[in-house]
Order: sequence, then structure tokens, then C-alpha cells
Amino acid sequence: MPQAAFDWADPLLLEASLREEEKLVRDTARGFAQSRLMPRVRDMHRNESFDPGILAEMGALGLLGSTQEEFGGVSPVGYGLIAREVERVDSAFRSCLSVQSSLVMHPIHAFGSEAQKKNYLPRLGAGEWIGCFGLTEPEAGSDPGAMQSKAVKTADGFVLNGTKSWITHAPVADVFVVWAKLEDRVRGFILERGDKGLTTPKIDGKFSLRASVTGQIAMNDVAIPADRTLPGVEGLKGPFACLNHARFGISWGAMGAAEFCWHAARNYGLERKQFGRPLAANQLYQKKLADMQTEITLGLTACLQAGRLMEQGKLAAEAISLLKRNNAGKALDIARAARDMHGGNGVADDYHVVRHMLNLEAVNTYEGTHDIHALVLGRAQTGISAF
Repeated sequence: MPQAAFDWADPLLLEASLREEEKLVRDTARGFAQSRLMPRVRDMHRNESFDPGILAEMGALGLLGSTQEEFGGVSPVGYGLIAREVERVDSAFRSCLSVQSSLVMHPIHAFGSEAQKKNYLPRLGAGEWIGCFGLTEPEAGSDPGAMQSKAVKTADGFVLNGTKSWITHAPVADVFVVWAKLEDRVRGFILERGDKGLTTPKIDGKFSLRASVTGQIAMNDVAIPADRTLPGVEGLKGPFACLNHARFGISWGAMGAAEFCWHAARNYGLERKQFGRPLAANQLYQKKLADMQTEITLGLTACLQAGRLMEQGKLAAEAISLLKRNNAGKALDIARAARDMHGGNGVADDYHVVRHMLNLEAVNTYEGTHDIHALVLGRAQTGISAF
């Protein structure tokens, strides 16, 4: 038997494990990301500018809500591959994809009424409407059960009060999936731009995810009709189901950002010469590249297995915590190393690695911090909650 050839960029042959339809979806996402997003990401990040038209472009290609049958019905792996290609360019763009698909369209599809699905999903899927997801509050981050947002039932609907913070898309959103306590029970509500008492101030000065817009959802006696509550779920299992769907995509996406940094460091090491030879000729440089290659290969292989398990209904929430924690944390380590391997050039946005490094600081924090996911896994092992 001839010796197998080694593909340094795909050591465990992920490509060979993909279905043909998954490759087609991946190629569509890659083409869009490289032709439409990559040419403008540096200036968008530099200037902290957001282009809402990006959502419409994603929608036109079927990249939004893609796991839902009405919008393509791609496999979980297909969705992950989309996230990987988009985040290979920038985590902010993948955040837009995740919020629209997993945190807004998913709860309406899973927990909404037929009328809500008919009213909201087509325009969200087309990117005609932009959605956001309101769970985090100024005093309730890792502990969403401590939320202070309240809904009170009225004769013809509900009145909501409270503030959500660090909400992607909030300042530009048309549709808001907001979680609030109704008689001490967490429920989901749909707010719309123009609802009286609803304001969405932008959060300025962030050094991460600068190519997307982040803000607050401030609700001051916001009255909505009764048909704007999500009827299919009560309790924190509603938002957690959304977050698990998104965390799966983040696990793939973070590997896309890590791959960019790895390949950039490799190319830089081959091209940059010091002391009469390429940087890549040094043992330490090669060791760092090998570490990147190893972690990315293992992370992507885990993503693939998780996707197949999700498709079979066998992927536990704790396994998603393991995946998100590992891949986001390792991607951040890889981005930091790549920044260092670029030397002084590494802090310039023309080389892109520092942008990925800054973005991954947020990715490692949001939708469950690295340490919170460790406590999820610790509870699963010991049966003891350390929260």
C-alpha cells in the first residue's frame, strides 16, 4: 500500500468528509466573503462603520436562516462552514450572520406562532429586516436569571420595561427578540422599530467587532399587542436553545479566524528575511506554526463530529460548551501568536492579524465566557454547580 500524502493545510482530510451539497454551500460563502467582505473589512474596522446592506447580500445568497427548510435546509455542518468562511474575514460579519440566523430567526421558527413565522421570517431571511436578540443586561451577563427586565400583562397585550446591553444590531434593528420576566417566568417577546418607548443607543469606543454595530435596548413602558409574545416556550430554555445554536456556529467561525492567522503567519515567515534567511527557517517559528496547525485541525475535526451529532439529535448542550470554549480560546491564542510572529507589522491593520486578535477577545467572552463554559463542564462531571 502506498504511503498516504500529507496535506499540511488539511491534515485529517476534512474536505473529504464533506458532502457535495456542503461543499457547494461552503464555496458560495467563500466566494461572497472573499469578493464582497474582504476588500472592505479593513476600512470598516478602522472607521468603526457598519453597512446594513451586508445582511441583504447574505440573504440574496441564502446564507441567512440556512438550516431552516424554507431557506435552504442545509445541514448543521453546512451552517458551520458558512460561519467559518465568513469569520475567516472578520468575526463581526459572522456575528451578524449568527444573530440574524440563530438568535432571531431560530426562536421565531422554533417558538413562534404561524402568523409570526409568516410575518417575520421571509423578510429576515432576505436581510430586508435586521434582527437583534436581547438577553444580556447591565447587571445580568453570565447570570441571565438575574435579569431585571419585566413584562406586565394588560387588557390587550403587554408593557415592557428594562434595559438590555451589548446587543449586536440594536441601533439598526427592525425586529427585536427580547427576553423578560412575566410574573417571574422568562418569556420571549417581539418588539419592532417604532414601538413607543423603545430606544436603542449605540455603544461607542469598542476595540472589538468594530465592523458591526452594538448598542442597548432601552424599554420604557413599551406597549405591544398580545400576539407579539413567543407562545412556544417559557423559562430560560428558550434563550439557551438559541444560544446553543449560535455557539455551534461560533465554534466553526472561530476556527476560520484562526486559519486566517495561521496562514498569514506561515506566509509572512516564508517571505520575511532576517539574518540572511526566512523567519520560517527558525525552529521556534516552525514550532509555533505546528501548534497552530494542530489546534485548528483538532478543532475543525471536533466541529465536524459535533455537526453530525447535531443532525442526529445527539449533540448535548454541554458538548457545545466544550466546543465553543475550546475553539474560541484556542483561536484567540493563535491570533495572539500570529500577531507576535509578524513583529512590528503585526500591529498594523494592513496585515489583519491584530484585527482578528481584537475580535476574538469578544468571541471568547460572548455567548458564555471561557470560564463559564468550564463551570458547565465541571457541573456535568461532578454533579455540583459552582456558579
